[in-house]
Amino acid sequence: MEKVSELRIKNMVCNRCIKVVRETFQQLEIPIKSIELGLVQFDGIQEIDLAMLASKLENDGFALIDDETDKIISAIKTAVINQIHDSSSKDSFTNLTDTLEQIVGKSYSSLSTLFSKNEGRTIEKYSIQQRIERVKELLIYDEKTISEIAFELGYSSAQYLSNQFKAETGLTPSAFKKLISSERKPLDEV
Repeated sequence: MEKVSELRIKNMVCNRCIKVVRETFQQLEIPIKSIELGLVQFDGIQEIDLAMLASKLENDGFALIDDETDKIISAIKTAVINQIHDSSSKDSFTNLTDTLEQIVGKSYSSLSTLFSKNEGRTIEKYSIQQRIERVKELLIYDEKTISEIAFELGYSSAQYLSNQFKAETGLTPSAFKKLISSERKPLDEV
């Protein structure tokens, strides 16, 4: 049993992950104050059997983070993912540096060096890859135009989004959309 006031959890990337982790804590009867991507906080200090918790979390594809470097990298990744999925804050794409410095409490240059050393890519490259994955998701939904997607994700233009998308995937957004729709069959043809 160890005493903790918060825990960092690896591989939490969506609201469904939050739900699964919350259910794990409920099953183990561990009361939590709050839960968000990559972070569980408690009211005060909790005494927890971390080995048992880690085992339960690993069964669902998650892992406890105990190394300080891993905690920082997890916080960076969580901030990037939150930024991309928070469509209410268009300005957030220009303020990632400030946001990361505020969340982690270290200079951006030290965060960038640490991230690059441990991940083999820059924070900017990670952010671009996450944005492109979000673009793919929105293209698959087929509810928005490329211009609307570009605006939602903070791109200066649809052309800039298209160029970045092609550089990352080898396809234009339109070609990707056609490829996906050609692979899908209507339910009545299955």
